[in-house]
Amino acid sequence: MSRKLRMGMVGGGKDAFIGAIHRLAAFMDGQIELVCGALSINPTIAQESGEMLFLPKERIYLTYEEMITKEAALPADMRMDFLTIVTPNFAHFAPAMMALDNGFHVVVEKPITFTLDEAKQLKAKVEATGLTLCLTHTYSGYPMVKQAKAMVAEGALGKIRKVWVEYPQGWLSKLSEREGNAQAAWRTDPKKSGKSGSMGDIGTHAAHLAEYITGAKISKLCADLNILVTGRALDDDGSVLLHFDNGAAGVLMASQVAAGEENALKIRVYGEKGGLEWAQMEPNTLILKWLDQPTQIYRAGSNYTDRLSSFATNSCRTPGGHPEGYLEAFANIYKNFATTIQAKIDGTTPSKEALDFPGVEDGIRGMAFIDNVVASAASELKWTHYTI
Repeated sequence: MSRKLRMGMVGGGKDAFIGAIHRLAAFMDGQIELVCGALSINPTIAQESGEMLFLPKERIYLTYEEMITKEAALPADMRMDFLTIVTPNFAHFAPAMMALDNGFHVVVEKPITFTLDEAKQLKAKVEATGLTLCLTHTYSGYPMVKQAKAMVAEGALGKIRKVWVEYPQGWLSKLSEREGNAQAAWRTDPKKSGKSGSMGDIGTHAAHLAEYITGAKISKLCADLNILVTGRALDDDGSVLLHFDNGAAGVLMASQVAAGEENALKIRVYGEKGGLEWAQMEPNTLILKWLDQPTQIYRAGSNYTDRLSSFATNSCRTPGGHPEGYLEAFANIYKNFATTIQAKIDGTTPSKEALDFPGVEDGIRGMAFIDNVVASAASELKWTHYTI
């Protein structure tokens, strides 16, 4: 392509956290520019946010309906190419459907929708339109996560037997939603977040990471959910026993009341020959543990093309020893999405590495995870068979 992809954004104004992260990630490779936005449900904030980002006055919109309608009416060489949705969970589905109906590709925050049924409707729409939907499960963008996936796929660990994945946070250890914390307020509100708190917010990340690295799918589970802060409306802690369709067993823990923890996502995968360990707070390192040889440490770096997979090195931006973190992983999701869209526009075929980003099917599985965990936790039965 001879131009940048044009992005529109719903949500993500000056009073939001994740919108700025998306913009930094999208802009990192110089392939995307923000051309329009409906950046808040508050008209004043929407206007001020658009001005702060130097958007043209006529392309600062007050509602997503206005933006999509007016952008669709613009000439093809002016209108946005795709829409990024960074609103709370309950406000994902409607703008995504409208964008797809009007010919725009979509990037959306996780979880993909408010309900499983909405996610299935989005899948049907994506398939009917032939457009692309990207779901920002950020942790799959880390080079060493991609290396772990590649090594499992090539059989380096042998048949996978056991998966431990945990995501402890401590930021909701107090009743912060009643103390003016806007992020806590909507995430703990069933009307805005959905039927689960900790499992919907961070448990879905852990479940996606387990399935992404192993290539296996959760087939049944046994869940326990807890509300450990008195007065909270949704679970803030939970544990899940997992069975996978390849015969592996697993344990998943997600807690937002682990006082003192930040974003300590960690996964360990064990096969017949050995295991691997990766932690989000030390993301450039992949630890390999072998049954019959010493432990090895793999490190991320663009100069390690002779020993890392093409999927890993495609996501490395600097030589080994230069830290790359959350923003770079986020940018890798956008880079692969952008490369895929550019190939579609040019009529070419994107590489297998470029196609490696989460999509609508991952979104459906995330919503199914939430539904099945909540059903299991409410049931007297030991196991709940997975349904989608």
